[in-house]
Amino acid sequence: MKKIVSFILLFIFFLAADNSTYGQQSADRSARPNIILIISDDMGFSDLGCYGGEISTPNLDALAMSGLRYTQFYNMDHCAPSRASLLTGLYPHQTGLGWMPDKNFHLPGYTDELNNNCVTIAQVLQKAGYTTLMAGKWHLSRNTHAGKSQHNWPLQRGFDKFYGILTGAGNYYDPPSLCRANTLITPQNDPDYHSDHYYFTDAITDNAIQFIKDRPKDKPFFTYVAYTAAHWPMQAPEAAIKAYKWKYSAGWDVLRRERLKREKKLGVIDSSVELSALDTKPWAEEQDKAPMERRMETYAAMVTIMDQGIGKIVSELKKEGIYNNTVIIFLQDNGANAEGTGYGKQQEGETTYVARDTSQLKPLGKNDIQYAVVPGITHSGAISVTGKKIMAGPENTYLAYLKPWANLSNTPFRKFKNFTYEGGISTPLIVHWPGGIKAETGALRKQVGHEIDIMPTIIQIAQTSYPNEYNGNKITPVSGISLVPTFSNQNLKPRAIYWEHEGNKAMRLGKWKIVSGGILHGGYGNWQTVTVLPWQLYDMENDRSEMKDLSAVHPELVSKMAAMWNNWAHKDKVYPMPWKEIKPDERSYYMSTPWEHPGF
Repeated sequence: MKKIVSFILLFIFFLAADNSTYGQQSADRSARPNIILIISDDMGFSDLGCYGGEISTPNLDALAMSGLRYTQFYNMDHCAPSRASLLTGLYPHQTGLGWMPDKNFHLPGYTDELNNNCVTIAQVLQKAGYTTLMAGKWHLSRNTHAGKSQHNWPLQRGFDKFYGILTGAGNYYDPPSLCRANTLITPQNDPDYHSDHYYFTDAITDNAIQFIKDRPKDKPFFTYVAYTAAHWPMQAPEAAIKAYKWKYSAGWDVLRRERLKREKKLGVIDSSVELSALDTKPWAEEQDKAPMERRMETYAAMVTIMDQGIGKIVSELKKEGIYNNTVIIFLQDNGANAEGTGYGKQQEGETTYVARDTSQLKPLGKNDIQYAVVPGITHSGAISVTGKKIMAGPENTYLAYLKPWANLSNTPFRKFKNFTYEGGISTPLIVHWPGGIKAETGALRKQVGHEIDIMPTIIQIAQTSYPNEYNGNKITPVSGISLVPTFSNQNLKPRAIYWEHEGNKAMRLGKWKIVSGGILHGGYGNWQTVTVLPWQLYDMENDRSEMKDLSAVHPELVSKMAAMWNNWAHKDKVYPMPWKEIKPDERSYYMSTPWEHPGF
């Protein structure tokens, strides 16, 4: 125990001594690299081929093999908070987005949009002379409708150009809150982009490439490509789905074991790691195998289409002769998603929650903006249906791939998106920069990092600095640290990394991690209480899949780490929370029903 206490004290010493300045200016800024930051949506740690998956991702695999793969990199555990951290270098509560942009709780950490005390990567780089471009999912503002305030839309947050959706998800053939610059549009009336076979993933790629082509050639550029793949609904062109026919007929339990073997062979998971317990029924007990296979086939197709788009972006860089001096960073926003589509349990063949009486559904006109995340009907007239036996893929279906396949995606970890176990917060990180990183083929980096580190990393790469003030507002000091030392495989200074979301808590300190689950009570967004479960302790060096709780063995360490977490939570606006924390033995007093994500 003395060794553990000494470790804690050593950490505090390094934390206090770390007064390093990010982005020290270089005398020669003429060769500053272009930077492309790519994020995918609701994918698991093991989905990519270069991280052990059977899904075809040759373009990302190629970037990984000639760049760096990080094996202990973290995100936040939910869409909007994760994007807030990624783009600002802060913990989400520091930005005001401690929860989703769905409800303003009028608390400092839960205002449902970015506050004025944070800046985005785009705002910093725009001031530093970069052209700033974005295509994809925004999800950082409460206002997604025409006529509402645009103060937290992409252009007002530092981007010179934007094409994408303002909300968090939607139909891939008729995306909601589709926007170009500051104008809401439809796929049918967009003056700058038209496709006879519109599919949102392809539209993100095509617009990102066009922005790069049209940029001023005398300035470096920053492009943020935020794919919605592979967030529900499971939709993809039929030809792409057919490529995966029979690939998943062995079932999730067999495929989990196969993925773990490949992960160990690739070195992205240590050879001693055990496979976490199956968090669902065995494949042999599944009664609807064909539609369940189809869901995973569609999911895989969605990932492959995204990968093909990334390949097109790389081809454009090579065509223009700027490939060597362009940094490409790829990561995911959270772990795989075990939710249903978020709107209750529909019956077989039933239309989605928007409208039960299909006779009242009329196709939207060319200029009518689609706002519905789950549309009753699309612009083309497709009426959305869902149900256990519905086959995923077409425009008129609205399905998730559900908990069993999410368990596969997160191999070998426990739990999913929304949780702070490894399955909810672990992401691949690929960094590729031919002109700036010299590493052996297939190089791995085992340093522990978090998406709050992306801002300071990009600042150092771009040879600029993080502001103390922006547009008259005091800016919160960045919470992350630069990953640039890891490019040459140097160690990072010791530090703690923290999480909180919907009552789920965690902290990583060296090889140790504490984690506590939270159980919310009440309807979505209207929770009154959250049952806080006891802290568990895991040794990440020897038990990354979190199978052996050591809290009873090292109670003093748990107490010290819990105190550090509590200090962080009060400092960085986790508290006050919108819901009252209660202990498990108080639960009967409140007599409220535990809330669970649909689809569990």
